[in-house]
Amino acid sequence: MGTKTVDEAVDANGTEAKSDEEIVNATKTDEAPDAEVAENDAPEAEEQDDLDAEALEGEDAPEAEKGTPGVGQGAAAVVSAGLGIVSLTGSWVATVAAARETLVGQLGTSSTASVAKQVKEVYGDAWATTALVGGLFALAALIVGVVVLVRPAFGAPGKPQAAWIKSVAWAGVSLGVIGLVLAVAKYSDIILGLPSTS
Repeated sequence: MGTKTVDEAVDANGTEAKSDEEIVNATKTDEAPDAEVAENDAPEAEEQDDLDAEALEGEDAPEAEKGTPGVGQGAAAVVSAGLGIVSLTGSWVATVAAARETLVGQLGTSSTASVAKQVKEVYGDAWATTALVGGLFALAALIVGVVVLVRPAFGAPGKPQAAWIKSVAWAGVSLGVIGLVLAVAKYSDIILGLPSTS
């Protein structure tokens, strides 16, 4: 019976023992596919990350270009309401204009003029000037409010106007109409006319 070398020796279980070199080679062969798969997956993962980043940038870019929708219309609606309030409560412009008209009336009226003429020149013209300035503010409020309300008809379709913008614009239009009516009524002496001097 011949002897077996170490490489061919049979272990106690009846299986052939393998040399250290065979075990190392078998281990390398088993690990090699996994390593190759990991190396092949790495570039694909990087490419996928790049594509995801580009997709996110592409989605954010149009939003950044468009900006916040309705900002201009909202600001105009607030301006309309503010102008309407100023038309009813008065402004420093109206105060200065009335004071100037009073001064002009005092300088242009002689002391020998009738009482009716003095009242008209000193007070009546100043009140009419105040009404005129208030009417101009009311007209501006009315125009700006109407422009805000009709703006969606000329904008991009499918983009409704925010409810608060409509509400504030309608408030500006309403205040403008009221202020304009009161200004016309005062300017024409329908209300708060000059007192009788007779």
